[in-house]
Amino acid sequence: MQELLEQLQETLNEIQEDANKFNEKGNKAAGTRVRKSMQTIKTLAQDVRVAVSEANKK
Repeated sequence: MQELLEQLQETLNEIQEDANKFNEKGNKAAGTRVRKSMQTIKTLAQDVRVAVSEANKK
């Protein structure tokens, strides 16, 4: 689970720069990268939820 949380944090850090490019400069490609990264975060968050549920069952 720790690895999943680290991946989640890395992805969040990557989004920050692209979000700034999109907001400040109107860079459409950066906006696309933000949307893609947010989908990755959604998937990672679900994986964390599953890992926590499995740990609670033990």
